[in-house]
Amino acid sequence: MANISDYKVGRVVSVEECSTCKKSNKRLYACRIDIGADAEISVVTAASNVRHDSRVVVAPINSYISKNGEDVKVTKATVGGVVSEGMLCDSDMLGWSGGAKGVAVQVPESFSLGDAPPSSKPRMDGGGQLSGELPVSNEPGLFEKKLSKEERKKLAEEKRKARRAAKAASKASEK
Repeated sequence: MANISDYKVGRVVSVEECSTCKKSNKRLYACRIDIGADAEISVVTAASNVRHDSRVVVAPINSYISKNGEDVKVTKATVGGVVSEGMLCDSDMLGWSGGAKGVAVQVPESFSLGDAPPSSKPRMDGGGQLSGELPVSNEPGLFEKKLSKEERKKLAEEKRKARRAAKAASKASEK
């Protein structure tokens, strides 16, 4: 497994469609990414979920990614006619559970630019911390107590009495 501490949290400054991949016929996007310390790099990706101002995890040049069980060094390359100075990471590259292969991971704004990514997938809503009290719900529970035979008989008798009373009231109103 590659050392993810070399990876950086970055902010997408711009996204432009640049060409189409010849092998898979996917659209390629040229992204400018701010990785902190006044550094911007260019990354070409096929990830369709990359948006302006989103925070992503980048494997910059000279870091290593795991590919088919082997560590591969990330180098500067020309992809689709545009120079790429790194790779956007998916959850599999970071060793996170969940997330789709080939989809750029996104992290909340609470992660500073240039920081190493978290070791596990963060919650995008900033949650994860309980405030001490659990929320109260008025919805019936999934596992309700079953009624005993006596309780069911009593409930059925109450319903019968209510129906008789309603029927008697409707007859009295008709007269």
